[in-house]
Amino acid sequence: MPGLIRRTLLIGGAAAAAGGLALWRWRSPGAKEVAYGTGPRQVMDVTYPRGTGAAPVLVMIHGGAFRMGDKTDLAAPPALLNAGIAVVRLNYRLSDTDRWPAQGDDCLAALVHLQRQGAALGLDPSRIVLLGHSAGAFLAVQTALSLVEVGLAPRGVVSLYGPMDFSTMDQDMATLGRTPAMGATDAAASPESQLLGYPVGENRAMARAMGPIGRLDALREPLPPILIRHGDADPMVADLQAKRLREAWLAADPKAEVDYKLVQGAGHGGSAFETGEVQTEIEAFVTRVLA
Repeated sequence: MPGLIRRTLLIGGAAAAAGGLALWRWRSPGAKEVAYGTGPRQVMDVTYPRGTGAAPVLVMIHGGAFRMGDKTDLAAPPALLNAGIAVVRLNYRLSDTDRWPAQGDDCLAALVHLQRQGAALGLDPSRIVLLGHSAGAFLAVQTALSLVEVGLAPRGVVSLYGPMDFSTMDQDMATLGRTPAMGATDAAASPESQLLGYPVGENRAMARAMGPIGRLDALREPLPPILIRHGDADPMVADLQAKRLREAWLAADPKAEVDYKLVQGAGHGGSAFETGEVQTEIEAFVTRVLA
């Protein structure tokens, strides 16, 4: 499968390089919805920047505890559109109808579609950054690692207050002296257990192995730059999960660029991540790595 994915992406990338500039001389305003699969949730939308030529891409993945949410929950950052960067927001199957790995498969399928159809969509699939909020951060990092494994790493990753190791989420909350607002992750009714189809607490090793931290344990490849932000008052996902991601990223690639910071007083998402300093830092990071 990795070899097939790599060949597919390489073919798509070559097509984009050959045809992207010629096909898109002018972009209409608003978002264009694109299907990357046959299911009703297997869709994404493309918001085009002003200008001509094949645009670099920020791919945004929504959160919602893997069981709710929609791509329209995320706003395309005007500053990035003004900088000539297209914004792709994608939906994926939810855990109330499909268990893991459906969500990861969908995110990777969306990236494959962007690679194959880059020219027709007016995008440059050789320049992509993945960004996710909460559960979307988990999926963004997972998708980035899948691309790394086939030798086609994205230009960068942005991880915002996401869970990274299901097996240690309760431990991390206890270490910080907090009671998780959504209940114990180890329990059968938790969003993470519902996603996996078994209680996290009953198979901790498997729950770790399937996520970003477990995958990074076994990975020794050059990794793309990553920006990590997490609220230090998060009542749902302990900020120690962000620290674990930072440490695992650097253990896998000691030369990797890691921009890690806790957001003082911030909870799980909200205005602290949508405006002000954090948003400015995200925009600067995305613009720089896509340049």
